Amino acid sequence: MVTIAVIDDDVYISDMVTEVLTREGYGVIRAYSGTEAVMLLERQRPDLILLDLMLPGLSGEELLPKIQGIPVIVVSAKVDVQDKVSLLMAGAADYLTKPFDTRELLARIAVQLRLAALSGTSPRLVWEGVTLDTAERTVTVGERSVRLTRTEYAILKLLMQNPRQVVTKSLILDRIALDTPDCTESSLKIHVSNLRKKLRQAGAPDIIEAVWGIGFRLREAGEEKS
Repeated sequence: MVTIAVIDDDVYISDMVTEVLTREGYGVIRAYSGTEAVMLLERQRPDLILLDLMLPGLSGEELLPKIQGIPVIVVSAKVDVQDKVSLLMAGAADYLTKPFDTRELLARIAVQLRLAALSGTSPRLVWEGVTLDTAERTVTVGERSVRLTRTEYAILKLLMQNPRQVVTKSLILDRIALDTPDCTESSLKIHVSNLRKKLRQAGAPDIIEAVWGIGFRLREAGEEKS
């Protein structure tokens, strides 16, 4: 499960964000001061951090340089452009101004998790509640593990590395040939069909779309098919 650290001394906001993230299938760890956050991050390494600036003990600005290799989205009431520029230059991945819409927060989180996965700073690929851990070679939907064949895993990994993009059949066959030489153009459709079925049975939305005559792509839940 993807874990997000919420570092904010405002209990109301922390509770609200935690509820939203938990509902979306994320794991959440929390800290209410900069000093507590330092101790928390020494024990656990989250996949992403939501960081408030006005923290007791150690401010968000002081805490940010101590965080390495984890994307940080600063969530603050400060709206000055220079503040945002300074924090982004200091290592923040993104900046969200309070008050915020939770849909925008979730979208920004999803973007940073995908960027982290594609850049190699995170072994996890995440899309619509489906998590693929490239280090452990596991796939989960929320808390549920999904058992895939080598071919199904290779197809899903390639699609998750290229979300929303149409991946052609020839490219899929070329990229997965070393790991899964049994997959041919005639059997590819069957492998994808089995993959979609397993993900749906685990509780995931139908996120794999066949693009007629070309290949396949990942789509967002609720998105109309092209």
